[in-house]
Amino acid sequence: MQMMADTGPHSRFYHSRGLRLHYLDWGNVDAPLLMLVHGGLEHARVWDQLARQLCADWHVVVPDLRGHGDSDWSTGGAYAIPDFVPDIAALVAELGDRPVTLVAHSLGGNIAVHYTALFPERVTQLCVIEGLGFSPEARAKRDAKPRRDQLREWVDKVRQLDQLGARSYPTVAAAVKRLLEHDPLLSPELAAYVCEHGLRPTEDGQWRWKYDHQIRGFGAAEVASVEASDLWRAIECPVLLMYGAESWASNPEQDGRIQHFARARVVTVESAGHNLHHHQPEVFMEHLRRFLG
Repeated sequence: MQMMADTGPHSRFYHSRGLRLHYLDWGNVDAPLLMLVHGGLEHARVWDQLARQLCADWHVVVPDLRGHGDSDWSTGGAYAIPDFVPDIAALVAELGDRPVTLVAHSLGGNIAVHYTALFPERVTQLCVIEGLGFSPEARAKRDAKPRRDQLREWVDKVRQLDQLGARSYPTVAAAVKRLLEHDPLLSPELAAYVCEHGLRPTEDGQWRWKYDHQIRGFGAAEVASVEASDLWRAIECPVLLMYGAESWASNPEQDGRIQHFARARVVTVESAGHNLHHHQPEVFMEHLRRFLG
């Protein structure tokens, strides 16, 4: 599978809250702005295959979220959803405060939803791939525990992350094997591409993911957090919510969350899981292009 053409995106940097953050700029700067936002534990290059198809019609920009890819890591593990939103605001400002269309996955989707709710006048369209956070069922199960117990579990989790440290691999091929075990619906070619751009060598000859392992600790702000339905109701632009038929994620059309969006519709993609845009890229692009118009 041809993953890259002769030319690729330009690598650029901007600053937010003391961090030097990285993004890819695919050119075509006079076209409407479209931002692709990756999920947790990923990086900007996971969008390359799709960005290449979109950049003829759009000015495509793809950030590495804080703690991911070639962006700085946040000292102290500031990786709750609200921590990421000013970074997106800073990037939009860096690009001239132009109207933006957001296409975002998982963690990135949740961040994009928050940004759109806070700045509805700046977002033209919003496509979210499984990025609404906890389902009502998962939230109820979590909140069956007292908040004190939830906070204690969070402290224990981040302490354990400190003690375990980051995972490493002897070869890139070993990381590819692990990624395919985690997500067997990925093509081997895409898994290899993701690992090629998502690992860095260590001084002891190992390979380590570019993301900060503290991201797995999320943030104390999300302990006993309320459903973001008030934010969803503030979104004014058209919204496309996409879900994989084989995903663990709860479909908002079935769990009732869709009712909080003024202009949203849900699309379910067959033979796809949480990473549906990677599992069924042609189907994803068909739905996305129809939505973007």
